Amino acid sequence: MLVEVCAYSLDSCLTAQEAGAGRIELCGGLSEGGITPSAGLIRIARQHLTIPLYVMIRPRGGDFVYTPSELAVMRADIESAKSLGADGLVFGILRPDGTVDEAQTRQLIELAYPLPVTFHRAFDMTRDPLEALEAVIRTGAARILTSGQQPTAEAGLPVLQQLVQQAAGRIEIMAGAGVNAGNARQIRKTRVDALHLSGRQSLPSPMIYRNPGLSMASVVPDEYERIEAGTDAIRQVIKSLSADQLPENSI
Repeated sequence: MLVEVCAYSLDSCLTAQEAGAGRIELCGGLSEGGITPSAGLIRIARQHLTIPLYVMIRPRGGDFVYTPSELAVMRADIESAKSLGADGLVFGILRPDGTVDEAQTRQLIELAYPLPVTFHRAFDMTRDPLEALEAVIRTGAARILTSGQQPTAEAGLPVLQQLVQQAAGRIEIMAGAGVNAGNARQIRKTRVDALHLSGRQSLPSPMIYRNPGLSMASVVPDEYERIEAGTDAIRQVIKSLSADQLPENSI
């Protein structure tokens, strides 16, 4: 089973590749839940990676209803990521009523062609996951990243299984959020096509002098904490998946 790692730095990309990941989702803005990474990061990641590189296209954190100006930025970022050698793109657009914005999403997918597109966890904010599944299929996306509309993929197992069954091979279903070595095999039993994780670990800042009266960060992590992919966490997930063959019975 393919394991995709969400990375926010070149170091995390290289850690994930060395640990055995099959694909990278490259993002910026960890504290915002993932936004479009810089052109410089895309370029240097592409130069150093031998595994597929998918680039997040998200102009800001928050909701997934975008203004015309934000959509213009997304179009420009798609063109930029393509020119920098991305193997695929990651985005998703919703309507205010909690449904997939098929028209806008389809337009961006057509712009992304021939690169495949993953519809990200905006999917988990839709009002009806089975309705949203059909909508995303109609847009032409290659896969959906989802936790089964729960805080973690483990909690979303019943919905993940429903999605796999209804998709019936028409689109890939990739499970993400809280995936680790302890639950990877259980999640795999839903017969999702891939697992998505960050394998994150917190590293201390090398700063010796620390101004005790000022912080530049409004949310965690602060400037004295670094979040990177961890080799052991990724390897343990991959090892757990290869420990045995997928049983015939589902969850």
